[in-house]
Amino acid sequence: MMANTSIVTTNTSNSDPLLEEDGGEEEEENRGIRWWNRVLDMKEAKKQVWFSMPMIITNLFYYLITLVSVMFAGHLGNLQLAGATLANSWATVTGFAFMVGLSGALETLCGQGFGAKLYRMLGIYLQASSIISFIFSVIISIFWFYTEPILVLLQQDPQISKTAALYTRFLIPGIFAFGFMQNILRFLQTQSVVLPLVFLSMLPMLFHIGIAYSLVNWTALGFKGAPLAASISLWISLLALAMYVAFAKEFKHTWTGFSMESFHYIFTILKLALPSAAMVCLEYWAFEILVFLAGLMPNSTETTSLIAICVSTETIAYMITYGLSAAASTRVSNELGAGNPEQAKKAMAVTLKLSLLLALAMVLALAFGHNIWAGFFSDSSAIITEFASMTPLLSISIITDSIQGVLSGVARGCGWQQIVVYVNLVTFYVVGMTIAVLLGFKLNLYVKGLWIGLICGLSCQTATLLVITLRTKWTKLNLSENGDKENPLLV
Repeated sequence: MMANTSIVTTNTSNSDPLLEEDGGEEEEENRGIRWWNRVLDMKEAKKQVWFSMPMIITNLFYYLITLVSVMFAGHLGNLQLAGATLANSWATVTGFAFMVGLSGALETLCGQGFGAKLYRMLGIYLQASSIISFIFSVIISIFWFYTEPILVLLQQDPQISKTAALYTRFLIPGIFAFGFMQNILRFLQTQSVVLPLVFLSMLPMLFHIGIAYSLVNWTALGFKGAPLAASISLWISLLALAMYVAFAKEFKHTWTGFSMESFHYIFTILKLALPSAAMVCLEYWAFEILVFLAGLMPNSTETTSLIAICVSTETIAYMITYGLSAAASTRVSNELGAGNPEQAKKAMAVTLKLSLLLALAMVLALAFGHNIWAGFFSDSSAIITEFASMTPLLSISIITDSIQGVLSGVARGCGWQQIVVYVNLVTFYVVGMTIAVLLGFKLNLYVKGLWIGLICGLSCQTATLLVITLRTKWTKLNLSENGDKENPLLV
C-alpha cells in the first residue's frame, strides 16, 4: 500500500527573500492539497486504487479464459459460434456466477477474521467453503449434463442446443476448478494480497491461448477442444494459486494445513454463502432475461444484437466497478473485525467517490466513442445507429451500477447478504422487469423500454441499499474461535 506523501514546510529566515518566496509557494501547495483531501481522502484513495487495479486485471484475465475458448470455437463455423456463445452464457448464469456468489461468504468471515487477528480461522473458513463449492459443483455438473433437453424446453433451436450441450459437457471439469479458485481469491483478497494475482492470472491466460489453439486445430477434438482447453486452463490457474498459498511465507499464520475442524463450520458458511450466491445470480439473471425478451420482439435479430451489445458494455463497465466493490468489502470487513466501524464508513465513502469518478470516465469514453465501440460487435449501420441512441440510457445505468456495486461490496463485508437477496428480488423482478415489459411491449418502446425498466430496477436497488447502509448499525460478527460455531452473531 502507498502512504500519502508528506510535505514539510521549511522554516525560513527574513534575511533570505528567495527562501521566503519558496515557503509561500509551498504553503499555497499545502492549502491546495488540504482542500483536495476534504473532497477525497487521498491516503485511503491510494490504498483502494492500489488494491482494486490488480483485482480488475486479475478478473479480466480469468474472464478471458472462457471467452477465448468461445472465439476459437466460433472460427469453426456459424453453428459452432452460436453453440459456444449459448453454452458460455448458459454456463455463466447457471454455474460460474453461482460460484462467484458462493465464495462471497469468505468476504465477510475471512475479512472480519483478519481484522480481528483470528488468523488461523481464515484457513479453516477457506477449507469449509471449498467443501461447499465441491458439493455444489457436483450438483451443477448433473444439471449441465442435461443441458440439451433444458434448452429445447426453453424454445432454443434444437441444433444449436445440441452443440451448446456438447460444449457445456466439456466445461464440467472446469466448474470444480473455478469454484475452488474463487474461494482462494477471496482468501487472498481479504488479506489485501492482490498484486501477485496479476502474475498468477496472466500466465494461465497466456498458456490458454496455446492450449486452445492446439486442441482445436491440431487434434481430432476440434470443437470439443475449445471447452476442454478452458477446463485445463482453469485447473492450471487453481494449481498456481494453491501452490502460492501453500509455499508463500506470508500465509504461515492464515494457512496452517488441512484440518477436520473445517467440517464444523460448513453450516456457518452456508448461511452466508447461499444468500451471497442468490445476490449475484438474481442480478445476472435479470440481464439475461432482457436478452430473452428482446428475442420476442419484432425484428428480433436486430433487437437481440442491440441488447446483447448493451449487456456486454454494462458487464465490462461493472468489471472495473467490481475491483472497487472488492476493495470496499475488504476494507469494511477488516475495519469491522478490528472494531472500527467509523473507519469502515470512511473507507466506504472514499470507494463511492472513486467509483463515481471511474463511471464518469467510462461514460465520457462511451459518449465520444460509441460508434467505434459498436463497430467491434457489428458491421450493420442500423445497429450502430440504434446503439448511439441507447448511449444516454446506458450512461445512466453504468453510473447507477457503479454505486450499487460498491454498496453490495459493503453489504458482503458487513454480512448483510440475506437482506440484499430480498432487495434484489423485489427491485429487479417486481419493479424492473414489470416496467421493462410494460414499456417494451405495451408502449412499443422496444429495446429502449427494456433498458429503462432495467434502470428503474437498478435505481430502486441502489436507493434501498443506500438507506440500509446509512440506517443499519455497522457491527462485526462474533468470530471467536471458542464461540458458537454454528451461528456467528452480531456483537
